[in-house]
Order: sequence, then C-alpha cells, then structure tokens
Amino acid sequence: MKSPDQVCHPGDKTVVQPHKALLLKRLNRVAGQVKGISKMIEEDRYCVDIVTQVSAVKSALDEVVLRLLEDHVSGCVQDAIQHGGGEKAISELIQVTRKFIRS
Repeated sequence: MKSPDQVCHPGDKTVVQPHKALLLKRLNRVAGQVKGISKMIEEDRYCVDIVTQVSAVKSALDEVVLRLLEDHVSGCVQDAIQHGGGEKAISELIQVTRKFIRS
C-alpha cells in the first residue's frame, strides 16, 4: 500500500512529491550556480571555466529529473498498473523519458 506522501492525482496532474525537500534543496543550489555563471560572464571570466560550470548545472538538473522519474515509476506508474491504467502510464513514461534523453 502506498503511503499518503506518494499519492498521485492523474485527473488534475498533481502528485505529492515524496522527496520535495531534497528536490527543492537541489534546485535552489542550481539557481545559485546559474546566478554564479551569470556573474562569471559579467566579469569576463575564462570561457572554459564558464562551460565547466554550465556542465555542472546540467548534471545537477539531470539528477533532479532522475529522482522525479524514479519517484514517478515507484509511485504513480506502479499505482496505475495495479489499478488497470498501466498501458497509459507506461506510454507516458516512455514519452517523457524520450524528451529527457533528447535534451
């Protein structure tokens, strides 16, 4: 049985994120990194250093997406499969995974 903090609401496309605090902490860190990149550009810093920081931001965002996908599979998709909506949930998962891979 799912815990209350993993409840999916597919009709209104909402879900209680089980790792909300972790995700927000990571995203706040990314926001700080992006601000730092802007400052580096304003200060005419070395291009390679800027690219390195952009790469770090992309990696951090990838980790956020992977956590979201993991939670989605173990929560919403699993729930949909158990309640007869598995085909739609799996199709949606494949579609969003393709978007992630192409980005």
